[in-house]
Amino acid sequence: MAHGSESRDDKQVDKTAPQRPPKLDKALYERELKMLQIELVKLQEWVRQEGLRVVVVFEGRDAAGKGGSIKRITEALNPRVCRVVALPTPTERETTQWYFQRYIPHLPAAGEIVLFDRSWYNRAVVERVMGWCTEEEVEEFFRDCPEFERMLMRSGTILIKYWFSVSDEEQDRRFQDRIDNPLKRWKFSTTDLDGRDRWEEFSRAKDEMFRYTDTKDSPWWVVEGDVKKRARLNCISHLLSCIPYEDVLPEPFKLPPRTEPTKGYVRPPMHTQTHVPEVY
Repeated sequence: MAHGSESRDDKQVDKTAPQRPPKLDKALYERELKMLQIELVKLQEWVRQEGLRVVVVFEGRDAAGKGGSIKRITEALNPRVCRVVALPTPTERETTQWYFQRYIPHLPAAGEIVLFDRSWYNRAVVERVMGWCTEEEVEEFFRDCPEFERMLMRSGTILIKYWFSVSDEEQDRRFQDRIDNPLKRWKFSTTDLDGRDRWEEFSRAKDEMFRYTDTKDSPWWVVEGDVKKRARLNCISHLLSCIPYEDVLPEPFKLPPRTEPTKGYVRPPMHTQTHVPEVY
């Protein structure tokens, strides 16, 4: 099958299938996003108060929208409560460890949320397709992964897994935008280029991964990512629905007058301090 013959990574071309949904109105998107982010803050405070441990896994093809969704989730949250883990290439020492070992130190303690921007699922898709691991290692991963995740959940950890789906046409458009935009060019790599030519291999690897790891206890939730703003809102809305929480935010109040007595403090002259040049 030639590259480009799939309209989505997990579907064959189907002329009867629903068309790509239209873009969201910007004002509507910003209004809905703000409302969802307020709810995320409420969720954060509930997680902290109740001592919950939450892990959210973000996987999918390159340029599928994982990073943008993660950014909108964390934008208003306390980084001491909600943190992002995006691990670099394994070190020489890490390659000799049990595969899941390098991820364990990043798991949350009580009152924490950890968002994995790619995770242990690298082994099942990216590493496999790019030839960075053996088929025996992939088979071992499929044996270990469901049990590893069951161990996490038995320990009380809440585990949520998202797969961001994107069409090849939209992926190409986003790749080109990254190349053309100096602010985004760092996002594009030779690995992206290599992976682009292995579209069908990625599809097959993802399908097999789902067969082994899309379990009743720990299902994959697929996010349709061709329209970024819709994908972000849908993902955040679903995340909020997965964890029952209550609003424990303190009520707003009016600041009282300062009570500190004056002790004759005099501010040093401004010319004695080194200031940032006022270019603007």
